[in-house]
Amino acid sequence: MRIRPPALAAASAAALLAAAALPATASPAAPAEGSVGAAELLAKVRSCTRVSHGRYRTDANSSATVPVCGADGAVFWKADMDIDCDGQRTAKCNERTNPWFQDDTAFHRSDGRPLRSDTLPYVVVPAPSGIWDYAGAGIKGGGVVAVVYRGRVRYAVVGDAGPSQIIGEASYATAEALGIDPDPATGGTGSEVTYILFTGSRVSPIENHDAAVTLGDRLAREFVRGT
Repeated sequence: MRIRPPALAAASAAALLAAAALPATASPAAPAEGSVGAAELLAKVRSCTRVSHGRYRTDANSSATVPVCGADGAVFWKADMDIDCDGQRTAKCNERTNPWFQDDTAFHRSDGRPLRSDTLPYVVVPAPSGIWDYAGAGIKGGGVVAVVYRGRVRYAVVGDAGPSQIIGEASYATAEALGIDPDPATGGTGSEVTYILFTGSRVSPIENHDAAVTLGDRLAREFVRGT
């Protein structure tokens, strides 16, 4: 989970503006996952019944504007997406590519190793605080998340925890699957991402993405049907 100091955030913003004039470098989004469409899911999260005791920032120097909302069988929030490129050191995620690199994740693979950000779609939850405690809300490591962005739905797991005051981050692989630039230093997107976390769910082993898609599609279908 990255925390950008103001100077680095400004430099990154300048880089993003410069990149806007160039062709997009993100990989095309992968084929659709599951049978539930983005419009169906978004229709269920139009209104927010706030379950957090306050609101979160999307970056270290932004205002706190994002609440965690509750729904039957899920909690959700609407935020940006910063890129988590932590965990196992790879060619795409390391100290050179990611100025905020950490060689661990809050939750681990079945073999005890950290998660691999560039291959496993996962979402970062805020560390427990007076604002909100994910565990108290029924969210676990390996819990299933439907991530919605510009008409696309991709399934991920809860894989890492970040600062207690900041929300809106997912792994390199999650961004790539959604067609978002996954570069940990200059990528991500500033808005339009909806994260729907299904309470009480868990994929085991956590690294089995196919299992996350299968379970996620079933839970998403139940969610939109209200069953």
